Amino acid sequence: MLPFRRGAPSREPLTLPLFPLKTVLFPGGLLPLKVFEQRYIDMTKRCIQDEKPFGVCLLTRGEEVARRGGSDPPEFALVGTLARITSWDMPQLGILQLKTEGGGRFQVQSHHTADDGLVLAQATAILPEPKIALPEMHQPLAALLELMINRVGREHFAGEALDDASWVGYRLAELLPLPANIKQSMLEINDSEVRLTAIAQFLKQQDLL
Repeated sequence: MLPFRRGAPSREPLTLPLFPLKTVLFPGGLLPLKVFEQRYIDMTKRCIQDEKPFGVCLLTRGEEVARRGGSDPPEFALVGTLARITSWDMPQLGILQLKTEGGGRFQVQSHHTADDGLVLAQATAILPEPKIALPEMHQPLAALLELMINRVGREHFAGEALDDASWVGYRLAELLPLPANIKQSMLEINDSEVRLTAIAQFLKQQDLL
């Protein structure tokens, strides 16, 4: 198992391999992946060897799996989340099973596609939100989240912080059946209270809160 390094992100640009997916990874979220395309197998091996993350961005146009005969480069959201590989396995030749954990967010400044189809980005880290306690008015959200965690299973979460505003907002955003573009907007919000308020409004509209 690789160490999950924490700490203040650097504001220096970093070169980052990207894995565009039809999902949004949030900080602190767990994302299992099945990797079988050669470009991503090679990327994974380098990340494991160098103990470095790759970037996950929401795929907005194109396919996760490259089609034979070539295709247009994928289009993706420019704000994503670092994914650190916490464990891996190769159940059969040519297939890697990964467990990853979401780290800090980043913003893509520029990118290009390598000869093997891998997208490489120049990105800058987005500073994490200030850590604040969950406001009293949003305690019902924490209660709902706890019910959802019990139903899904605690093994699908990296720890538990029901008193942390960012953690509650991120977990609800990833668990609720929100459209992908709304999940992306939840990722891009830089204020945990604004995110919680938006989620509460959605739940009230659905008569779930």
